[in-house]
Amino acid sequence: MIRDAFISLGAWSWIILGLVLIGIELLAPGIFFLWLGLAAVVTGLLDAALDLSWQSAAIIFALLSVAAVVIGRFVTRSKDQAEASAAHLNQRGQALVGRVFTLDAPIKDGEGRIRVDDSSWRVTGADRLKGARVRVVRVEGSTLVVDDP
Repeated sequence: MIRDAFISLGAWSWIILGLVLIGIELLAPGIFFLWLGLAAVVTGLLDAALDLSWQSAAIIFALLSVAAVVIGRFVTRSKDQAEASAAHLNQRGQALVGRVFTLDAPIKDGEGRIRVDDSSWRVTGADRLKGARVRVVRVEGSTLVVDDP
Protein backbone atom coordinates (compact mmCIF):
# COMPACT_ATOMS: atom_id res chain seq x y z
CA MET A 1 0.00 0.00 0.00
CA ILE A 2 2.70 2.49 0.94
CA ARG A 3 4.81 1.25 -1.96
CA ASP A 4 1.89 1.78 -4.35
CA ALA A 5 1.30 5.32 -3.06
CA PHE A 6 5.03 6.03 -3.31
CA ILE A 7 5.14 4.76 -6.90
CA SER A 8 1.93 6.55 -7.95
CA LEU A 9 3.27 9.93 -6.78
CA GLY A 10 6.37 9.44 -8.90
CA ALA A 11 9.01 12.12 -8.51
CA TRP A 12 6.85 14.01 -6.02
CA SER A 13 7.24 11.20 -3.51
CA TRP A 14 11.00 11.81 -3.35
CA ILE A 15 10.54 15.55 -3.00
CA ILE A 16 7.96 15.07 -0.24
CA LEU A 17 10.26 12.58 1.51
CA GLY A 18 13.08 15.10 1.27
CA LEU A 19 10.98 17.87 2.78
CA VAL A 20 9.85 15.54 5.59
CA LEU A 21 13.48 14.63 6.36
CA ILE A 22 14.49 18.29 6.38
CA GLY A 23 11.52 18.94 8.69
CA ILE A 24 12.74 16.17 11.02
CA GLU A 25 16.08 17.99 11.10
CA LEU A 26 14.28 21.00 12.57
CA LEU A 27 12.86 18.82 15.36
CA ALA A 28 16.02 16.81 16.04
CA PRO A 29 18.98 18.96 14.98
CA GLY A 30 22.23 17.20 14.22
CA ILE A 31 22.73 17.93 10.51
CA PHE A 32 22.24 14.29 9.52
CA PHE A 33 18.65 14.34 8.26
CA LEU A 34 19.43 17.51 6.31
CA TRP A 35 21.81 15.62 4.00
CA LEU A 36 19.36 12.75 3.56
CA GLY A 37 16.60 15.25 2.80
CA LEU A 38 18.70 17.01 0.19
CA ALA A 39 19.56 13.65 -1.38
CA ALA A 40 15.84 12.80 -1.58
CA VAL A 41 14.99 16.16 -3.18
CA VAL A 42 17.76 15.73 -5.77
CA THR A 43 16.54 12.18 -6.42
CA GLY A 44 13.04 13.56 -6.99
CA LEU A 45 14.34 16.15 -9.44
CA LEU A 46 16.34 13.48 -11.32
CA ASP A 47 13.28 11.23 -11.33
CA ALA A 48 11.17 14.04 -12.79
CA ALA A 49 13.76 14.80 -15.46
CA LEU A 50 14.70 11.22 -16.41
CA ASP A 51 11.52 9.28 -15.53
CA LEU A 52 13.40 6.67 -13.48
CA SER A 53 12.01 3.37 -12.28
CA TRP A 54 11.47 3.20 -8.52
CA GLN A 55 14.37 0.74 -8.21
CA SER A 56 16.75 3.10 -10.02
CA ALA A 57 15.52 6.03 -7.96
CA ALA A 58 16.09 4.06 -4.73
CA ILE A 59 19.67 3.23 -5.78
CA ILE A 60 20.33 6.84 -6.76
CA PHE A 61 18.92 7.99 -3.41
CA ALA A 62 21.21 5.57 -1.56
CA LEU A 63 24.28 6.76 -3.48
CA LEU A 64 23.36 10.43 -3.10
CA SER A 65 22.71 9.93 0.63
CA VAL A 66 26.17 8.49 1.20
CA ALA A 67 27.78 11.21 -0.91
CA ALA A 68 25.80 13.97 0.84
CA VAL A 69 26.73 12.71 4.31
CA VAL A 70 30.43 12.44 3.38
CA ILE A 71 30.49 15.89 1.78
CA GLY A 72 28.48 17.32 4.67
CA ARG A 73 30.93 15.87 7.18
CA PHE A 74 33.82 17.41 5.24
CA VAL A 75 32.09 20.81 5.12
CA THR A 76 31.29 20.82 8.84
CA ARG A 77 34.69 19.49 9.92
CA SER A 78 36.19 23.00 10.09
CA LYS A 79 33.36 23.92 12.46
CA ASP A 80 34.24 20.94 14.67
CA GLN A 81 37.87 22.07 14.79
CA ALA A 82 36.80 25.59 15.79
CA GLU A 83 34.71 24.09 18.60
CA ALA A 84 37.72 22.08 19.74
CA SER A 85 39.81 25.25 19.96
CA ALA A 86 37.01 26.81 22.01
CA ALA A 87 37.47 24.03 24.57
CA HIS A 88 39.90 26.32 26.44
CA LEU A 89 37.47 29.21 26.40
CA ASN A 90 37.43 29.61 30.18
CA GLN A 91 41.06 28.46 30.55
CA ARG A 92 42.78 31.02 28.38
CA GLY A 93 46.22 30.17 29.75
CA GLN A 94 45.92 26.59 28.44
CA ALA A 95 45.39 27.97 24.94
CA LEU A 96 48.75 29.77 25.20
CA VAL A 97 50.82 26.64 25.87
CA GLY A 98 53.32 26.11 23.06
CA ARG A 99 53.11 29.67 21.73
CA VAL A 100 56.14 31.97 21.58
CA PHE A 101 56.04 35.54 22.94
CA THR A 102 58.41 38.44 23.54
CA LEU A 103 59.09 39.50 27.12
CA ASP A 104 57.39 42.79 27.97
CA ALA A 105 59.36 43.05 31.21
CA PRO A 106 62.61 41.20 31.99
CA ILE A 107 62.51 38.04 34.05
CA LYS A 108 64.34 38.92 37.29
CA ASP A 109 64.53 36.54 40.22
CA GLY A 110 62.39 34.12 38.20
CA GLU A 111 59.46 36.51 37.49
CA GLY A 112 58.59 38.73 34.53
CA ARG A 113 55.74 39.70 32.19
CA ILE A 114 54.66 39.11 28.61
CA ARG A 115 51.98 40.84 26.56
CA VAL A 116 49.34 38.67 24.92
CA ASP A 117 47.01 40.69 22.70
CA ASP A 118 45.58 43.33 25.04
CA SER A 119 46.54 41.73 28.37
CA SER A 120 49.70 41.26 30.40
CA TRP A 121 50.59 37.89 31.90
CA ARG A 122 52.92 37.08 34.79
CA VAL A 123 55.58 34.57 33.77
CA THR A 124 58.14 32.52 35.64
CA GLY A 125 61.33 31.03 34.32
CA ALA A 126 65.06 31.55 34.05
CA ASP A 127 66.22 35.20 34.15
CA ARG A 128 66.11 36.88 30.72
CA LEU A 129 66.29 40.43 29.37
CA LYS A 130 63.34 42.45 28.13
CA GLY A 131 62.60 41.61 24.48
CA ALA A 132 63.81 38.00 24.74
CA ARG A 133 61.62 35.41 23.05
CA VAL A 134 60.11 32.73 25.29
CA ARG A 135 57.81 29.74 24.80
CA VAL A 136 54.97 28.96 27.23
CA VAL A 137 55.48 25.39 28.50
CA ARG A 138 52.70 25.12 31.10
CA VAL A 139 50.28 27.07 33.26
CA GLU A 140 50.35 27.19 37.06
CA GLY A 141 47.25 28.97 38.26
CA SER A 142 47.31 32.35 36.51
CA THR A 143 51.07 32.29 35.92
CA LEU A 144 52.68 31.08 32.73
CA VAL A 145 55.86 29.02 32.98
CA VAL A 146 58.23 29.85 30.11
CA ASP A 147 61.42 28.44 28.62
CA ASP A 148 63.59 28.95 25.54
CA PRO A 149 61.66 28.87 22.25
